[in-house]
Amino acid sequence: MVDDDLFSGAAAERLSARAPLASRLRPHTLDDIVGQQHLVGPGAPLRALIESDRLTSAILWGPPGTGKTTLASVVATTTAKHFVPMSAVSAGVKDVREVIEGARRRLGELGTGTILFLDEVHRFNRSQQDALLPSVEEGLVVLIGATTENPFFEVNAPLLSRSTLWRLEPLSHDELEEVVARGLRAEGASAEPDAVAALVGLADGDARAVLTTLEVALALAGPSPVSLTHVERARHSRLHHYGEDDHYDQVSAFIKSIRGSDPDAGLYWLARMLEAGEDARFIARRLVILASEDVGEADPLALVVADAAARAVEFVGLPEAQLNLAQAVVHLACAPKSNRVTVALGRAQRDVREGPRGDVPGHLRDAHYRGAASIGHGEGYAYPHDEADAFVDQEYRPAALAGNRYYEPSDRGHEAVVGERLRRWRHEEPPGGADPAIGSAPTEEGDGLPPTEGA
Repeated sequence: MVDDDLFSGAAAERLSARAPLASRLRPHTLDDIVGQQHLVGPGAPLRALIESDRLTSAILWGPPGTGKTTLASVVATTTAKHFVPMSAVSAGVKDVREVIEGARRRLGELGTGTILFLDEVHRFNRSQQDALLPSVEEGLVVLIGATTENPFFEVNAPLLSRSTLWRLEPLSHDELEEVVARGLRAEGASAEPDAVAALVGLADGDARAVLTTLEVALALAGPSPVSLTHVERARHSRLHHYGEDDHYDQVSAFIKSIRGSDPDAGLYWLARMLEAGEDARFIARRLVILASEDVGEADPLALVVADAAARAVEFVGLPEAQLNLAQAVVHLACAPKSNRVTVALGRAQRDVREGPRGDVPGHLRDAHYRGAASIGHGEGYAYPHDEADAFVDQEYRPAALAGNRYYEPSDRGHEAVVGERLRRWRHEEPPGGADPAIGSAPTEEGDGLPPTEGA
């Protein structure tokens, strides 16, 4: 037995030494975690639960490399409960039942609870998730599920309702720079500023990705400081001097080319970003946003095409999903353009923030519960489907805001049809001439997003 322990300890030490950099740098305490301060910073709710060992069943939802497994490993080192890690990729119902039986025995014999960490919980099908439900419901097992997928679609509703949902966010550029700095310190190495900027710019908030690329670049650099060339070779691509500024410049050129209805320019910047190693998910997100921000109701199908391309990136992956992204670029660039949805939302938000709030009109209030009618709820409401055109001319906003116009369709594409319908309902005369674009872009660069996502 002693010999076995010695050999096991030696094996663990050697494996630790050979482990990937991301694994070796995994934090062991909450204070060591980079990012997610809204969850684990001083006074944050998840931190309080972990430190008091009162964590109940939870779903950790966030993109890859944001710290889901790290948080679970910190829980494992701080809890008095027995911690069982499991991956839904390789586990089945039989494994789940064994964990539950072990938890029942452990609680009965030792009075010790059990935490089951289930990585990639979305990989479990409905019946596998159902096998967990009774033990989670009775508190026999505290489930910590980690997923990159939207749990409202991928996790059974009964299981989700019995768990607290914690949302993890992509790491910021400053946070990724700290991760790179830790990696360099751990390896006793250094890197040139443009190399660090390239590493951070390409990681898209993923700490594991930035450390994996750094590790390859360190091997290529040897005793020399890591340079942009080493990062390029680590990514198997030319980065075209793809530092942080260039990252946003190229994204800006990409968006503005599509907004400007130039499919060839859009395809060029798409190819250049993909060749540089840009995360396809980031590109897909920008296309989904652009579909509503710059096309909107002028071509309602644009959002469907962009969303389909984003799903293809997750379902098919690169390199094949390049074709789906290219199709979306061509469709969006060739679609009629309208920023009217963007402008309309901005106007409505301004009224909400600055204008009078007002009460919900009585005829719109909920009248389904007992006694609602006696206090006037729903009185005077006209049901649109009772009318031939399914339209009733009645007020749907507080009186103080009645008549404020937010959405004014353009005369481009499908939006011209929408505009004519609204004019008919509003008893307005058709415009005398072409209806020019209105409103200004919501940001200085016109992409409608803060610098972490926009151009």
